[in-house]
Amino acid sequence: MKTVDSRQRIGIFDSGVGGITVLRELYRQLPNESVLYFADTARLPYGSRSPEEICQFVREIINWMTHQDVKMVLLACNTSDALALSQIQSEFTLPILGLILPAARVAVQQGRRIGVIATPATAQSNAYRQAIQEINPNRQVWQVGCPEFVPLVEQNRIQDPYTREVAEQYLQPLLQQQIDTLVYGCTHYPHLDVVIRTLLPSHVKLIDPAAHVVSAAAQELDLLGQASVMPPVATRFCVSGSPKKFAQVAQRWLGCTPRVERVYLDPVNPPMVADALP
Repeated sequence: MKTVDSRQRIGIFDSGVGGITVLRELYRQLPNESVLYFADTARLPYGSRSPEEICQFVREIINWMTHQDVKMVLLACNTSDALALSQIQSEFTLPILGLILPAARVAVQQGRRIGVIATPATAQSNAYRQAIQEINPNRQVWQVGCPEFVPLVEQNRIQDPYTREVAEQYLQPLLQQQIDTLVYGCTHYPHLDVVIRTLLPSHVKLIDPAAHVVSAAAQELDLLGQASVMPPVATRFCVSGSPKKFAQVAQRWLGCTPRVERVYLDPVNPPMVADALP
């Protein structure tokens, strides 16, 4: 069995800046852990991709992450979780955790009429409904695909009046079902929290899967004896698209402008790291 250095990084992967919601939770819950964050911005958004494409993308990224010697990967992308997690877990030996199951467990505890907003691919997969109803078949679940949310977040248009109009449209069918709980079924969506909360009745509980996947990761690290007891090194940010564009958008939620490297992914050979944004 491979010896794991507790100072190894945890890999976090998303199509863009959405995974920063998971990154911030990891900073809060696991302050000693070092992180490798990868955003597949060249192929964003994932929500309209086929299951075959998603599985190949995730395979390429985790293959690259294993060459960076990460000790665990968090899929900070609900679409990847819904369409690729079980397949990818069977192909790699390191722990790979998704968002859906931890969030489903909390949703069952908190609500009976549960709404899920997600990318079209995640909504069409029925992954959240299946996970929730496997835990408790008495829970009712409604899912809405929200194709415009990810581009609006990536374009930093959260305060745009159009974003509020789009949110109203997506939430209307869930409000008609009188939901008591809403799950953010995409890691980009908590960035829209300031808009979404104003459109929901005060009694509706909001569930951000980021907090719960990090809690699951903490338990897994303790179980495997891999939790870091050393101070962390600086987070390494890598993207497949423009480092400058990612840094500009990410700065809003990180509170600083990150140094970002560009990675050229190769489906056959280990990817190469190219230019970096100082």
